[in-house]
Amino acid sequence: MAEAPATVIVIDDDQDVRESLGRLLRSVSLEARLYGSVNEFLGVGRPDGPACLVLDVRLPGQGGLEFQRELSGADMQLPIIFITGHGDIAMSVQAMKGGAIEFLTKPFREQDLLDAIRSGLERDRGQRERAKALADLRARFNTLTPREREVMALAVTGRLNKQIAAAIGVSENTVKIHRGNLIRKMGAASLVELSQIAEKLKILPGTP
Repeated sequence: MAEAPATVIVIDDDQDVRESLGRLLRSVSLEARLYGSVNEFLGVGRPDGPACLVLDVRLPGQGGLEFQRELSGADMQLPIIFITGHGDIAMSVQAMKGGAIEFLTKPFREQDLLDAIRSGLERDRGQRERAKALADLRARFNTLTPREREVMALAVTGRLNKQIAAAIGVSENTVKIHRGNLIRKMGAASLVELSQIAEKLKILPGTP
């Protein structure tokens, strides 16, 4: 299934700025969604594909820096490029500490904005790929039986089959069967790879 197209979300209360940025983005074949406020954007939501946000600092209602904090608190991964006509060093520091890609003061060079947008889209694309890979691993883990999960949690600590058997009160042969089944279901080529999967899933001994 093809990935949804990349989208640049612009939130700026100045209509002329919005339209100018929309023309710039379309001129380099980027899809743009233009909004005059945070609430306007929230009423629609983020697009399905990779995205980044070009966000004015000062907006009617909720400001850009406040919205950045809200996104971070909600664990919503959306790369942000700040633009402002009234920026200062304190604002810039706050924005960058919050994970912003760039903080640009109007008037800015179009190329600087486009470079920041490409960086933001690439970051979001990577985040989406990692999230999908983790979701796939969780889906595989959910196919394991409770006993297979128990064996997996102990196997990745380096315990031998006989040690696992003694720990959970089954025969060594039963452990071998469970271990083979869970490795196949998880798609792991080795114990090292299985351990890496367990680390990503934060699986510890005793995980149900």
